[in-house]
Amino acid sequence: MTAQFPDYLKISRDVLANETTVKLSIVKDMPDIAQHMATSMLRVIKAAEQNGHPATLIVPVGPVDQYPILANMLNQSHHSIRDVMLINMDEYLTDDDQWVDISHPLSFRGYMNRKFYDLLNPELAPSPENRICPDPNNVGAIQQLIDQRGEVDACFGGIGINGHIAFNEPPEPEQIISAEEFALLPTRNLNLTRETRTINSVTVGGEISIIPWRAVTIGMKEILAAKEQHFYCNRLWQSSVVRRVLQGPITSDCPASLLRTHTDVSLTVTEYVADLPDIRLR
Repeated sequence: MTAQFPDYLKISRDVLANETTVKLSIVKDMPDIAQHMATSMLRVIKAAEQNGHPATLIVPVGPVDQYPILANMLNQSHHSIRDVMLINMDEYLTDDDQWVDISHPLSFRGYMNRKFYDLLNPELAPSPENRICPDPNNVGAIQQLIDQRGEVDACFGGIGINGHIAFNEPPEPEQIISAEEFALLPTRNLNLTRETRTINSVTVGGEISIIPWRAVTIGMKEILAAKEQHFYCNRLWQSSVVRRVLQGPITSDCPASLLRTHTDVSLTVTEYVADLPDIRLR
C-alpha cells in the first residue's frame, strides 16, 4: 500500500509561500542566515531611531549565530544601542519555576551575555534595564514593559519541530484550543513537550535528561502584536516544518501557522530547508 503523506510535503520551493502574505527568502546556508538576521536586526534598530524612538525587539536564543555578527557590526560603526530594549523570548526554569542559574550551560540569559552583551563595547551596549527576560514570578511584567515602550518594533525568532515559536507549545492531544484562543495566550510558565525536549537534546549530544521540563515564554499575544515578524529556519528537519507552517492549516496544533494571520511577516530559510523533504530510510 502506498504511504499517504500530507499534501504540503509535496510543495516545491518555487511555490512554497504562494497564496500567503509571507515574504519568503532563500539563502545558502547557516552563515547566510546569521548574516541576514544580524543585518535585519540592525535595520529595525536604525529605522526606529529615524522615527524618533529607540527600538524594542523580541529576540530568540535559537537561532544564535547572529549575535556575535551584530555585536561586531555595532562595534565597527560605533553604534550605540544603549536605549534599545531586547526582550528575550524565553528561558528554561527549574522544577520549582525559577530561572535556571545564569551559569547553567543551557541558560539563554547566560548565552546572551557571552555571545552578545559581553562582546559589545561597554559604552554601546544596552543598559541593564533594557536586557529583558520573562520573569516566572511576574509574567505580567512583559506586557507592562511593552505598554510603557509603546509597542514592539519587531519580533525575531525560529520555529520548533512541532511548530512552536518561543516556547508556545501546541496543545496536548487531550486539550482543545482554537487558533483564535491560542493567539491570545500571554506570557506564562509551562511544561515543554516531549518533542521539544527531544530535538533540543540534539545540541547536547542527545542527552534528553539534561533538558529542563519547565520554561517561561513570551506569549503569542505579545508576539503577534509586534509590528514586524522575522523568522529564520536553518535546520535540515525544518524542511517539513516550514511546509506545514506555510501551507498547512492555520491551527493551534502548529503555532507558527498563526504568523500567516499577521500582515508583515518575513521567513528566511536555507536552500536545504526550502528543498523538498527527503523522506526515506538512510
